Amino acid sequence: MRMLLIRHGQTPSNVLGILDTAAPGAALSALGQRQAQAVPAALEGERVAGIYVSGLVRTHLTAEPLAAATGLVPRVHEGLNEIAAGALETRSDPEAVHAYVGCAERWARGDLDVTLPGGESGHEFRHRYEQALRAVALNHPDDATVVVVSHGAAIRVYAAMAVAHDRAAVEDRSLNNTGMVTLAGHLDRGFAVLDWVEHPIGGAHLVGDTEHDVTADPDAVPEGVHA
Repeated sequence: MRMLLIRHGQTPSNVLGILDTAAPGAALSALGQRQAQAVPAALEGERVAGIYVSGLVRTHLTAEPLAAATGLVPRVHEGLNEIAAGALETRSDPEAVHAYVGCAERWARGDLDVTLPGGESGHEFRHRYEQALRAVALNHPDDATVVVVSHGAAIRVYAAMAVAHDRAAVEDRSLNNTGMVTLAGHLDRGFAVLDWVEHPIGGAHLVGDTEHDVTADPDAVPEGVHA
């Protein structure tokens, strides 16, 4: 199976560097709407068998243009939600960003015991994300291509977990809004990363302001703070 893991479009929280991981979450910015509108043309050559979204409103809004173009109805799996910020939710100060990004990066390197205050452990994240992808896979034949609209940190970290044999090749990759990671394989036999598009799949001209985009890139940590 091929899974096209697409990060949602830009939100005001991404621009301001706010940890925004709880439902319903922020809606799309004007740029985020344009990013979402560009997704169908970018995937025009794909035979998409299904569209899946997280429980946060920004993934639903990102999937709407593709759903309209394909006639597919997006299905919701809350297991595809962003890595929970816990007690750090809605904060944007350097200490909170350092803790969140540092935790995610440690998970990506295999240290799954780390837990944010009021949040989840790496084991819990991996279990719920894999359960969601397993539910997706059960709805389609093995040769299907599906679109999963999810979140920056969640996609980056899960991709690193899924290809642990070659984690160094992916763990420092960024993922801007409507960037896409293509996984191919089987949940029980393992995945390979076929492609990693860091910029919006509609084109690099849609990148916008990423200076404080906390979940896009480890380098988004504020100056002077090291994860």
